[in-house]
This record gives sequence, C-alpha cells and structure tokens, in this order.
Amino acid sequence: MNHLEYDWESPIWHHVLEGLARNHTLARYDARGNGLSDWDVDELSLDAWVSDLETVVDALGIKRFPLVGVSQGCAISIAYAVRYPERISHLILYGGFALGRNKRSPDELEKRKAMGTLIRLGWGMDEPAFRQMFTSQFIPECTKEQADWFNDLQRKTTSPECAARYFEVVADFDVRELLPEVRVPTLVMHVRGDLMVPIDTGRQMATAIPGAHFVALPGRNHLFLKHEPASARFFDEINLFLTR
Repeated sequence: MNHLEYDWESPIWHHVLEGLARNHTLARYDARGNGLSDWDVDELSLDAWVSDLETVVDALGIKRFPLVGVSQGCAISIAYAVRYPERISHLILYGGFALGRNKRSPDELEKRKAMGTLIRLGWGMDEPAFRQMFTSQFIPECTKEQADWFNDLQRKTTSPECAARYFEVVADFDVRELLPEVRVPTLVMHVRGDLMVPIDTGRQMATAIPGAHFVALPGRNHLFLKHEPASARFFDEINLFLTR
C-alpha cells in the first residue's frame, strides 16, 4: 500500500524514500488500484502490474537503471528484469517472495480467504480495529503514532473491494520459473523476524536467482522503521551493491 502524496508525510515510509533519494534520482509510482492511481480497474494481475511498470519506464525515457522492488513488488520487478535485462543495471529486492501465500499450503489458503472476507467488511470502517490487525502484522514493533498513521493510510490508499482483490491476486503470485532466468546483478534483503512474509521466502528466492547476494536484516517489522538498525544496514548494503 502506497500513496505518492501521503508517503512523504508518513513516519512509516518517509525515511525509506528519503534514503533512496539521497544519492540518486528516485522515480516511483502508485500501482493500479492503489494510492493516486485508479482504484476502479477491470484487471488486477501480475501481467497488468508489469505492463504498468513498462509504461512508467517508457514515459520517463530511462535507458538503464537500478530497479527496487518491495514486498509484492519483488515479483513484478523480477518479471520485468527477465523481460528487459538490458534495461536493468542492478535488481534490489526487499521483503519479497516468488510464491504467494495461497500456494504455499492449504492452511495459508484458508487464512487468506478469511482475511479477504474481513477486508471487504472492515477496511473502510471508521473503527480501526480490523486495520490494526493488519498493522500489527506489518509493523509489530511500531509506536502508537506510527500504528495510527498506518491504520489511517490503509483507508486513504484504496477501497475495501479493491484491497480485497489486491490481496487475493498477490496471494496467487508464482514467479518461481522466472528466477533462474534473471541475468542481472541481484541483491535480496529480508528482515529475520518478518511476520508478514517469512524470511525463508526471501532466502529461497535469492537461492534460485543466479549469483544473487542475500542479506538478513535484524528486526520483526515487514518494513523497518527509521530508528531500527535494519534501516542503516539497508542503505549501506544498497550503496555497496551499486558501486560493485
């Protein structure tokens, strides 16, 4: 979940964007169904999101660049890198997975179905109790201020129906067959205690990408917060990777 305007004000995202833009030009966009992009869309799919990335890159006129994928953005970035290896100088993947949760086990599938129903019923309510459940998985070690901000951001980012569709489509991702076809330098990072996306999914992804470098970061938050040791390590690893 992102929002091009609110993310810059967010205690959850601001430090990440600021860090990525410190020594580089940062180009980012809201995916379809999300943020300032259209929420009411006919298609939400891996192919559609890859096509959107193609459109953004073409519009910017960038010939070659480092690509950063976060969470479900990793699968989209992998698909793009396999399709256009000549355009990617470095591939940086954080907190991601090649196989969505619906396809990992029957138990995971049942959990995701239940979550999808709860999203449709509770996402847009004034009472943040449901959204807090999601927040507690995403950033379990956040402050109350950060939790309140993230709870509110969820409602500002997309509609209940689109959030449920987004959730279901991402859970069906499977780019495992593409991993051996990645032919660009790749850095994979993952927080050790991630409750949202277990570290094993990131490690398995890195193992299947030829020559990929894997870094385990300390912490439990899916997206590390500014004060955490993982924050400085994340940017140090990126800077070192881009100079190789």
